Amino acid sequence: MLQACLNGSRDKDFHAFTPLTPAELAADAAAVVAAGANELHVHPRDTQGLETLDPLAVAAALEAIRARVPGIPVGLSTHARIAPGGAGRLACVEKWTVLPDYVSVNLIEPDAPEMIRLALSRGIGVEAGLWSATDAERFASLPESRTVLRILIEINEQDEAEALEAASAIRMVLARASLDVPVLQHGLDATKWPLYRDALMRGLDTRIGLEDGKELPSGEEAEGNLALIKAALEMARVPPDPAVTR
Repeated sequence: MLQACLNGSRDKDFHAFTPLTPAELAADAAAVVAAGANELHVHPRDTQGLETLDPLAVAAALEAIRARVPGIPVGLSTHARIAPGGAGRLACVEKWTVLPDYVSVNLIEPDAPEMIRLALSRGIGVEAGLWSATDAERFASLPESRTVLRILIEINEQDEAEALEAASAIRMVLARASLDVPVLQHGLDATKWPLYRDALMRGLDTRIGLEDGKELPSGEEAEGNLALIKAALEMARVPPDPAVTR
């Protein structure tokens, strides 16, 4: 499965075509799905272009996207820096009237178990975001660890060797816990493509989009999300070299 992560916390200063408004998100969603993306991950924005979990902003983004790509799963982030932040995030999720198909929850955050339980209680799937082996240990100890939609191995390290080692450490914890849950692995910026290739080699789900970086495999800046998805699909058609992704 290839998920398109369309914007994240990025803005127009990061890339001129970062989609922020409902209309922009919907247009990019239609383009990447037509190209072959299977799912979408977005961060709705308020009128100032800032990330928000406000029910009205969430509804506007989801409705615009679903009008263009009906039936395609759409997920949102719940990370701690999204307004209103802290416990207010849970209050917003409780008030959502239009629900995403899933939300991502970072296990590094103190209230992750509460957010996971709230989402599941509302019938929203959960992507459990693991940044480290410590996060993986915490997740494996939760009663909900076998009921989530998937696990996200989310690597922030920028050195390729360190990034691959961090991902391996997480997978080892998951293997010891015998968690039979789908896994999506992805990197960030300098390690976006190395972690993508590694995911392909291991048969894992993965994702690509401006949230995770704007460069193509060549190092050139992509024109936008569509170019990144096309590059990812082209790479997937070429069997990864095990000597490159160890």
